[in-house]
Amino acid sequence: MHGYAMKICYRYVNKLEEAEELVNESFIKLFRNIGQFDDGRQADTEALLKGWFKKIVVNTCIDYLRKSHLKLVSRETVPEVESFSDIQENGLDRLSYREIIEAIRKLTPVYRTVFNLFVIEGLTHEEIAEQLGISVGASKSNLSKARHNLRKIIMQQTDYTIYVPS
Repeated sequence: MHGYAMKICYRYVNKLEEAEELVNESFIKLFRNIGQFDDGRQADTEALLKGWFKKIVVNTCIDYLRKSHLKLVSRETVPEVESFSDIQENGLDRLSYREIIEAIRKLTPVYRTVFNLFVIEGLTHEEIAEQLGISVGASKSNLSKARHNLRKIIMQQTDYTIYVPS
């Protein structure tokens, strides 16, 4: 489970030492609160525990970012940001896992956090806004900007082109 937790933490922070610290803190929280774990609801205790631990790890990362260096902007979405459309990307399936993670890690902490929470963790904008103490509009705006910046980063670090349907 250590490797699993490291992968999650490393999506949120840029330094290996920070990720290791967050993993350790997550394990401490897991062991302190293991009595609250309810495995009676389902037959697959291991999957339940892994899901519960994932939530602990993600919340630990969010708490760390909130305390240390994440300065969230809680302004509402500006009209030009809403005009960014999600487009189909040609060649994305050719990108390696490592290339995608490196591109995500180049995003600013704010954009990276919102992107991870929405795209990877599957939270709604309402849940992200509550977790990070920002407005729903700011969450949507940050996600849109993250996607836009991610496209630019991927185009700069690769020779892949992005297909824009006519």
